Parts: sequence; structure tokens; C-alpha cells
Amino acid sequence: MTHDPYLTEITPRDAGWTYSGLRVVALPPGGEHTLQTGDAETLVLPLAGSCQVTIGVPADEIAVTFTLAGRRDVFTRVTDFAYAPRDATVVISSASGGRFALPSARCENRLAPRYGPAEKVPVELRGAGRASRQVNNFCTPEAFEADRLIACEVLTPGGNWSSYPPHKHDEDRPGEAVLEEIYYFEVASGPGGPGMGYQRVYGTAERPLDVLEEVRTGDAVLIPHGWHGPSMAVPGYDLYYLNVMAGPGTERAWLICDDPAHAWVRGTWADEPVDPRLPMTSAAGPEEER
Repeated sequence: MTHDPYLTEITPRDAGWTYSGLRVVALPPGGEHTLQTGDAETLVLPLAGSCQVTIGVPADEIAVTFTLAGRRDVFTRVTDFAYAPRDATVVISSASGGRFALPSARCENRLAPRYGPAEKVPVELRGAGRASRQVNNFCTPEAFEADRLIACEVLTPGGNWSSYPPHKHDEDRPGEAVLEEIYYFEVASGPGGPGMGYQRVYGTAERPLDVLEEVRTGDAVLIPHGWHGPSMAVPGYDLYYLNVMAGPGTERAWLICDDPAHAWVRGTWADEPVDPRLPMTSAAGPEEER
């Protein structure tokens, strides 16, 4: 969904669930945007461009300001980011303009505003062969403190499958946690123009769901329940997606269950090398620019 000034706006109410949300705001050069976080902790994550983020909370007399170096686009660098707690006023300003993702999660506890340096974002190479991908774990439970919000970025080279084997997280049981999830996509362009990718989501017998969507830059797919994956980067076009997750559990944990029909695929990775195109980026920028 889109509402001015947002290119993308997904609230828990829009999604028909309770916790996870995402907005993407575009600023012109010299532009500024003010938002109230309300009952949701919120990140400011540059997708393209740099910005200053000023965060004020009612209990503090002095607001804090973070300068985000950002990046040219999602395929050129692992970015820094800012964390704003619930019940805060956030002002985003950008001298050069850009696009900024605002992942959020309704929560109970108000933590302190913080800066997340790009250099401290854990970069994981996951899978092997044609299932190789890069995961930037910038706001996962082990990497960054939050109350409920879990978020990461995934970069998939053209021709590869990620979010694979298909998995789910919709039951509260050992090894699995209930998490509402948003996939937000950007796709690299080719010589002829914008690229495309595909996302698969399917349900169980008890909770049917059947989705196979073509995705382009700016598209989002909601995962209320069910198996999700693969995320397919078609040959010639690298794929990026931002995962935003939150749920009702007392523990902030990212616990998943593979589809038993396809879980065996993980066992084949030990004999396959990771795609040599990975890592695609780091805090220093893409490999070819170093």
C-alpha cells in the first residue's frame, strides 16, 4: 500500500495482524520527514542516500542526532542505521535526498535511541551452489538489541534461489516461534531496464495459502503464516529483500521449521562451494570498488 509521503506503507492493521510494519519514505534533496513512532520501535535504514536522524523521547530534554552515511543503493554497501524507541519523535533529513526504509514492531518496552554502525553488521554467507545468498544480520537477536523487532537484508545473485528450503514460523513450539513477516524487494536493473524476481508462499492443510508473485523494486509480500520460499533471482538480475519480523513470544527469537519435504536439500550443501559472486557487498562497499 502507498500513502503520501510513503512509497510503501504496511501497518499491522493493513496486514491484518498485530506487530510487524514497514514504511518506505522518499526525500528530495534538502527534504525532511517527521514521524511519531507511537507504540512501535522503528529503524531508519537507508536504501539509497544518506541522512541525519534526530530522535526525541518524552523523558529526555535533549534529542539525539545520528548521521547515517547510507549507500548509493542496496547492491553497493552494507549500511549503517538508527534505532528509535516507541513513543518517540523522529526527524529524517537528507541534503542529497534518497529512500529510507522504516521497519517497525509494536512493543511494550522503550529502549534508548541508538546508532548501528555498518562495520558491526554481521554478514553471513548462507547456503551453497545455486542456493547461495548473503544475509546482513543488522537487527537480528544476536546482533542488535530491540524489544520485538527482528530485521535482516538478503542479497541473492542472479540465477540463485534464497529463502530455501521453504520454511515457516507460525507455531509456538520447540524450535519454532510465531513471527509475522514482511518481504520488501528491490531488483537490480539490466541493460534493458528494471529486473524482476519471484516469491513463493504456500500454506498447510490446516491453513491453506497459495502465492506465487512476480516482484519488482518496491514490491512487498506479506507472510502471515505458512511455508515461504524460494525467493527467486532470475538470471541476469540480482535480488535484494528486507525481512521484517515480530511476534508475540516472550523471547525475541528467530526460530524456523523447514518444510520436511525439502529439508534434505541442506544436506547437499557440504559438497558444494558457495557462489564465488558472494559476498556482494560489505561495510566497505562492493568487492570491485575496493
